[in-house]
Order: sequence, then C-alpha cells, then structure tokens
Amino acid sequence: MSQLWSRTPVTPGGRLGPAAQHPGRCDSRYLQRRKILVERARGHRVGDPSPTVDYTEDEHATWRTVHGALGKAHRAHACREVLDAAEAAPVPADHVPQHAEVGARLKPLTGFEFTLAGGFVENRRFLGSMARGYFHAVQFVRHPSVPLYTPEPDVIHDVFGHGIHLAAPGFAELYRMFGRTATRLTTPEALDVISRVYWFTLEFGVMAEKGTGSGTGGGTGGGVKAYGAALLSSYGELERLGSCEVRELDVRAMVATPYRVSGYQPVLFGARCMNHLADTLAGFLEDFDDETADRLGLRPVPGDRS
Repeated sequence: MSQLWSRTPVTPGGRLGPAAQHPGRCDSRYLQRRKILVERARGHRVGDPSPTVDYTEDEHATWRTVHGALGKAHRAHACREVLDAAEAAPVPADHVPQHAEVGARLKPLTGFEFTLAGGFVENRRFLGSMARGYFHAVQFVRHPSVPLYTPEPDVIHDVFGHGIHLAAPGFAELYRMFGRTATRLTTPEALDVISRVYWFTLEFGVMAEKGTGSGTGGGTGGGVKAYGAALLSSYGELERLGSCEVRELDVRAMVATPYRVSGYQPVLFGARCMNHLADTLAGFLEDFDDETADRLGLRPVPGDRS
C-alpha cells in the first residue's frame, strides 16, 4: 500500500500524516468531550432511547459546514439512487439532530431507527441489530479543525451518511439482508467475512452511472459514482474518487482485500447498477452460513482499525 493511502488528513489544508496526529486523536479538550458522550453508551441496550445531547454552537457549526460541503459533493459524485434518497432523508442542515429526531421520521419510511453506540461495535451486535431495524450511531461530532475528514465514524457519518440510505426502501433492505445473515451465524470468522463485504459495499461502495460525461467530475455526467455511507460523509474521499482503483463487484475479492479505517481507501468495488448490487449481495448472503467461507476458500486478510 502506498504512502498516500496509509495516511490520514491531519490539517485543514489536507496534509497527510499518521492517524495519531489528527486533532481528533490528540486534542485533550476534544477527547474529554468525546469521552463524556461515549460513556453514555456503556451498558446501553439495543432499542432503548438514546439520551439527549446538549450540543454546543461549535458542534452545530461543524455540522452545518460539513452538511453544506457534502451537499455540493453529492451532486457531483453520488449516484442517482443516493440523490433521490437524500431528498426523502429527514436530516436537518442547520443543527446536529438527536437520534430520535431523525429516527422518528425514518421509521415510517423504512422501519429503521438509531440505537446508541460509543464507537465501533462488535460484528454480531452491529450487523445483527439491522435485522430488527436498528442502526448503531454515535453522538459525538468530528473535530472542528478538520471538518471534511474524520478518522473514525462520528454522528455525521452515522446519522447523515447512513440516514440517507435508511430513508430509501431499496438500501434499507440491503441492511436488513446483512442483519438476517448475521443473526444465524455463530462464529467470529463467519461474521468477519460478511462484515468485510458490508465494508466494501454499504460503507465504501461505488456504482457505474451512464451519462454524457466521463469520470467522476460532473454531476450530470457518467462514470463512477458513490453510494457507500462512509464516502457520502467524507468530502475528502468524494473528491478523490478519481484516484481510486475501482474493481468489479466481487465478494471473493472483497474478503481478500485489505482495508484501512482511518485513511483514504485505495481500492473500491463498483456495481453496474442498483439491481446488480442487490442481486450480488442476495446471492452471497441468503445462503451464507458458518461453513460457507471454508467451502468457498475465503480467507480474510487483516484490516487496520487504527
């Protein structure tokens, strides 16, 4: 993996460095605020109401900055299905919403709500909860000094990025598909395999789109367009889509491809269309069990959650 892809934006100007240098990892005042919000998730039961957060004006300002930048980036780099879903998504532009504020309006659309997380959630709980219509979401906001990229999922990623998906029945059914599969698995190895497929589709998936243009530049043009929620919540990654290696949608290849949580992704997998994505996932997940990976010779390579 190249030096570029192994590093994370650590300044407002986009300078790349080790993830540990990102202000969200080393600003003591920010980390104390994050810790307070993370502690609320300790012992939280899936489906229980999330506690209300008294967000600061600085946090609301960060939300507004990112929301405005992402709206423009989506028009240029997101696929049509995402743009249509965003029209229906009950995600406000002017303030950080409470989980319940958005969840109450998502539920009539697709049956989904948010349930509280403090950070990364183990696969069985995270994926399995989707079968019941719950998506885990944190409450802390990314560091204000580097608002257009965060090395870990924040409330903008979870509620804005995934909230767009969860407003659309087609996308929501894909989440439920992962959830149903996770609930019948018993081994960490099998859960790891489907989590990698989730990573390269609903988090970092792209899609071919026909149009009069080419590449990823124009909003009305064709080329590679983003649909994954991690891309949709990261202005920096959307602007770099043209620098990524895009491979054909292939679940075997996904499982064998290394990934990095706290840096730009060098390899993405592209579906030909929404039906191609849904059919590919259904074909893989609907009969997936604890022995499937061994039968197919699937051997995950280590990922990096640093």
